[in-house]
Parts: sequence; C-alpha cells; structure tokens
Amino acid sequence: MTISKVKNLSQFNNDGAIFMGAKRNIDNCTVSLLGVPYDGTSCFRPGSRFGPSAVREDSYGIETYCPQLNLDLEDIKFADVGSLDVPLGDAKLTIDYVKNGIDILLKNNLKPLIIGGEHSITTGIIKSIVTNYPELIMIQLDAHADLRDEWLGSKFSHACTMKRCLEILPSKNIFQIGIRSGTKSEFLEMNNTKRLIKHTYGENAKYLEEALKNFKGKPIYLTFDLDWFDPSVMPGTGTPEPGGYFWGDFAAIIDVIKSHNLIGADVVELSPKLDNSGISSTLAAKVIRSLIMILNK
Repeated sequence: MTISKVKNLSQFNNDGAIFMGAKRNIDNCTVSLLGVPYDGTSCFRPGSRFGPSAVREDSYGIETYCPQLNLDLEDIKFADVGSLDVPLGDAKLTIDYVKNGIDILLKNNLKPLIIGGEHSITTGIIKSIVTNYPELIMIQLDAHADLRDEWLGSKFSHACTMKRCLEILPSKNIFQIGIRSGTKSEFLEMNNTKRLIKHTYGENAKYLEEALKNFKGKPIYLTFDLDWFDPSVMPGTGTPEPGGYFWGDFAAIIDVIKSHNLIGADVVELSPKLDNSGISSTLAAKVIRSLIMILNK
C-alpha cells in the first residue's frame, strides 16, 4: 500500500486559486480550508473533482460581509492551504490519504473546512477527528441517506459514507437532515434510531435545535452534501434530487449551529461543469463563507 507523502502543510498542492480573503500562511489562524478533488466512486454524474478549484475561483463573486452573521471575512484570519493530491483510482487509499491530511491540520491546531470532491472523503475526515474528539456528534445535510453497506461492489462508495462513519464514530450520534432519497431499509434504520430529523419544509432548523438541546458544548462536525439544496438552485451536483431546500433553510440551520461547538465541516458534491451558469459554485462559496465565520471562534 502506498502511503501519502504529505507530512506537513508545505506539501499540499497550492498552485491553484485561493478562497477569497484567505492566506496560505496559517499564523494566527483558527480555520483552514483544504480541497480534496476526488470523485472516483461517483455513480451517476462525475465531476466533483473540479469542485475545489471552481468554488475558490467563484468565491470572488460574493461579498466578504455576511449580513446574517454581521461578520466580515476581512476581519477574520483564516487559511487556505491548497488541495490534497489523492490516488484517483483507489477509494480506500484515498480515504487514508484524507485522514493523513486532516491529521496535519489538527496537529497545527486548525479547524478543518474541507471542500470536495465527493462525499466518500468524509470517512477519512472522521477517522482523523475522532482521535481528538471521541464525543463527536455529526450533522448531515443531504438528499440521500448514504447508509448502504456497499454499492457496486465497494464499501467505500459515496453511497456508503454514513454507514462507514457510524462504524468509527464512538458516540453513534448522527443527525440526518433533508434526506428524501434512499432504500426502504435505510429509512427504517434512520427512523428506528431517531437519527432522521423531521422532514418538514421551513422547520428543519427547529427540529435540529430540539435534537441538539442535550448536547450543548459537545464537539459537532457538519457534513454538507450540496444536493441537499433543491436542483433549481443547485443544478451542479452529481445526483440531484427534487424537493430540496433553499438558502433561507440553510441560514436557519446556521442560526442553530452557531451557538454550538462546531469543530469542523465539509462541503461536498459540487460538480461545477454540470452548471454553466456558475450559480452552483457561487452558492457553495456562500455556504463556505458562513461556515468559516461560525468555525472562527
């Protein structure tokens, strides 16, 4: 097995664009972006490997100031250390590479904000984070359950991500929001374990707040598959699912999460070449702007 040769921050690939307002140097930074351009298990429409570069380039099309949070990226010191080079043909090895990359961020006391790439990379992120945060709780924003044990012969497909995370998450606490596609057995599992947040338009944030009331102060990780949004506002994703959510729904969730202990996040499944308008990349950049702000505390 080939092990990632990345041993320190200077070995990440930072030849491309940098997110608006970020710097390569991590001095005095709490948060760092890291791209993972991988879509090796995408089963419908690939292209999320182009997500990190597109969201960085299109971040310059939004303002640095967020009126909802009354914060400005110009007042925040945060890093963008570049992207992780991964072996595109080996899903399990890619997960190991991702774990190694997150280990490096954590050793430098940085909260990771990861730009995908497809959702399978989250397994590697969680493998790293649980060593520092054994009480970790996960929040999943997604159209799909991702609880299959295997898909097309692979246990490391993006369709299996949350199943693999559950196997390594000591707390077993995952709150799944916006899931509207999956197998009957996946929905039975989510309902029986009470992991599925009630699917009511306009009220997801209220039900999340209720679910989190007994976890104040606990470390929380957010994994955000962009197909959670409705395809009318997020067409640039590999597996679009009608009946999704809009910016106001996400803003309401941010209002809930900002009062909790968010220690990391990923934003995955942006396939920019499926949306020639660039709207999807711009929306993803705005999501990342909000997450930088609430992670920076």
